[in-house]
Amino acid sequence: MREPARKAMATRSAMIIVKTPAEIQQMRLAGVLAAEALREVVRAVRPGVTGTQLNTIAERYIRAHGGIPSFLGYRGFPASICISVNDEVVHGIPDGTPLRAGALVSLDLGAVVDGFHGDVAVTVPVGEVGPKLHRLVRVTREALSSAIDVVRPGARLGDIGAAVQRHVEAAGFSVVRDFAGHGIGRALHEEPQVPNFGEPGTAAALREGMTLAIEPMVNLGTHEVVMDEDGWTVRTKDGKPSAHCEHTVAVTADGAMVLTAIPDGVI
Repeated sequence: MREPARKAMATRSAMIIVKTPAEIQQMRLAGVLAAEALREVVRAVRPGVTGTQLNTIAERYIRAHGGIPSFLGYRGFPASICISVNDEVVHGIPDGTPLRAGALVSLDLGAVVDGFHGDVAVTVPVGEVGPKLHRLVRVTREALSSAIDVVRPGARLGDIGAAVQRHVEAAGFSVVRDFAGHGIGRALHEEPQVPNFGEPGTAAALREGMTLAIEPMVNLGTHEVVMDEDGWTVRTKDGKPSAHCEHTVAVTADGAMVLTAIPDGVI
């Protein structure tokens, strides 16, 4: 779950909470649980399943394994997972509507373990989809990998955004600019914001111990988005499909440690 991006990309480094190695290991526990819960939800995706059913799977898995859903009740959000279908970019609220074959569904969830959060997301097809939608999903995943590859001490937030933007726009798609990734730790959202566009070498420098939720949001058409009347669901302005992918990472001396990676994960 992400917050609206502020206009200024520059972030006051004094507000960034740097984690100790022990805290990062605690975050790894939360990240693994979030990723495992997401894997269970993805396994249940099929034509006819409802968002309500997928939400139940996510919440039950997280609680059964000693965690707490990060999203449930966050600023009034009514569910444990965001489920966004087709032109819904992020923050879709699960309901009883059955998923239809040929759709894309973005699944985003978080888990709290011992006071630390892990946040992870992926977009998957419902049944068979056409090559254009497969390519949208693939490019979004590749953009996330490109962003993670530049994470190291001394790199800049602008390097992360530029890596996403460069890969996405080279493929003919667009990156959402009104919402961004974020720092994460004891709070679901911490400084800094992590936009999916930018100039290399700009904005705050990455430091060892920073923890970030990096999450490209990629649209088939325009980058512009609109908000539904529910105050949560974000859609593409032109009604074309969107895809979303996210990992929680820590900045280490050797580069990025992906805290939401699991051996048989979906991203």
